[in-house]
Amino acid sequence: MMKFAIFLFFAALIPAKYASAQACVIESLINEKVQAAVDSKVSSILAKAQLTCTSTSAPGADAFCPSGYLATGCACGMACGSWDIRADTACHCQCARIDWTAARCCKVAIVG
Repeated sequence: MMKFAIFLFFAALIPAKYASAQACVIESLINEKVQAAVDSKVSSILAKAQLTCTSTSAPGADAFCPSGYLATGCACGMACGSWDIRADTACHCQCARIDWTAARCCKVAIVG
């Protein structure tokens, strides 16, 4: 009876091992092909990507970026070093009675 149980154990184990190995080989080949296609598309798009930046300034505590640009950094007059970016597109200086605020604004554009 013990020999029969061992036989059944190996009879169930061996085909499962080879079946899962085949599935992994096929799956890895498919994954490689998909990854190669994605890498090709991504690299061709990234080759056309260009970072474009501009600066704006305004009197007072707020400076706004042009449409399509995101604020990446701010500067404040009167030696104020406390600022924050609001709604991704505006610089706000947090000190009282600020005379000017500047914003550095950038966007990624696809050229060509």
